[in-house]
Amino acid sequence: MILSSVLQAIGLFIATNVDDIIVLSLFFARGAGHRGTTARILGGQYLGFAGILVAAVLVALGAGAFLPPEVIPYFGLIPLGLGLWMAWQAWRGDDDDDDEAKVEGKNVAVWTVAGVTFANGGDNIGVYVPVFLSVGPAAVVAYCIVFLALVALLVVLAKFVATRRPIADVLERWEHILFPIVLIGLGIAILVGGGAFGL
Repeated sequence: MILSSVLQAIGLFIATNVDDIIVLSLFFARGAGHRGTTARILGGQYLGFAGILVAAVLVALGAGAFLPPEVIPYFGLIPLGLGLWMAWQAWRGDDDDDDEAKVEGKNVAVWTVAGVTFANGGDNIGVYVPVFLSVGPAAVVAYCIVFLALVALLVVLAKFVATRRPIADVLERWEHILFPIVLIGLGIAILVGGGAFGL
């Protein structure tokens, strides 16, 4: 029974988080060369994913008043806003390659990673709630433990992808354009997919 829950949790995690590899890889490209980047990305990913799990468990327990399902799509405003801000900085030239701008403009904040992770997790919440409702409390705990263990693996995989020389070269050269595009696209997809603003 527990083994079955663990295997189902692994499959569910992969299905709902494979897109995070791209976003996390871009975070690694953005923070390349900065001390503590991996720790900040890992911390942000854990914070954001813990928020997703707390929201899914609360909704599954009937505490939907705290996070009504119709609110979830509006979390798309977080990556959309961040993407627009980064696009504005890149357009203004604030993200130039001089050393000072590189240190300032390429620092990755824990809260930025957490916000993007949580906002990108609207579909996760929508998938996890019915699963949590269909299993017992022990299975929910098993799912959460497996998910949290796999978060670290996801970050390691994203770092591996981002540090492969050909990929790293592309990410380093185009990160200032790719990152805003991915975040804006992600925000729009979350908003439109969830029917926010009647879209």
